[in-house]
Amino acid sequence: MNQILVTKKLYITPELKKKKKIYKFNFILSLFFLIVLVSFYIYAAYDREKSEAVSQEILANANIPEEDKTEVNSDILIAVLNDTTDDGEEEKPVVVPTTNNSNTTVTKPKEKSSAGYTYVVDGKIEIPKIKVDYPILSGETKSEQETEALLKMSPLKFHGPEINEIGNYCIVGHNYRNSKFFSKVPTLENGDIIRITDMSGKVVEYSVYTKYNVVPSDTTCTDQRTNGKKEITLITCTNDSKERVIVKARAI
Repeated sequence: MNQILVTKKLYITPELKKKKKIYKFNFILSLFFLIVLVSFYIYAAYDREKSEAVSQEILANANIPEEDKTEVNSDILIAVLNDTTDDGEEEKPVVVPTTNNSNTTVTKPKEKSSAGYTYVVDGKIEIPKIKVDYPILSGETKSEQETEALLKMSPLKFHGPEINEIGNYCIVGHNYRNSKFFSKVPTLENGDIIRITDMSGKVVEYSVYTKYNVVPSDTTCTDQRTNGKKEITLITCTNDSKERVIVKARAI
């Protein structure tokens, strides 16, 4: 008996054609969004590395001296630092604390960011446990735009007295969710050491005594009532950016 092969032609309905087009469109759209997402991630990573490089360049050029433990005649130091700038106009000196509580003047040269904002280097912050070593910048106008631009360069003085003076010296820094800037500040614990160096080279060590989270609008952490003690407050955001991490430390 002869076998007859019957080829059955598959009939593609208009509805099936429409579904295939939808699947194809969704695939292309998903691929497009994936490319955009990867591109954004690569650019964000590049931008963070660039911020780190800018911050380290500022620190290298700040010429913050190492801690000098020898006794210095403050009168001589004042005379040396009362020099004028190249344009012949004398900058107003900033009073900074010394070990003998006398007023030693240190001139903080004004710098310009690439975005055109004026700032000075207040000193530097070191946190050995999380490998933080950055200059502390201080803006001129404290405007939102200036703060945003300078925070991309390095941690920034937000509020408070002169560096290493009695009061609550507040420093804000970005959490880039990596090892840069203040990303690991939320991991600090009570007893961890923070070193703050002023522009005269004097180092004050602070010990962390509390850490907590607040909503972004809560600025009570900047309160200056410290019972006559030197304190610092580090401010950064949580990983989801919904709250602010507050780390407080007191001079040892």
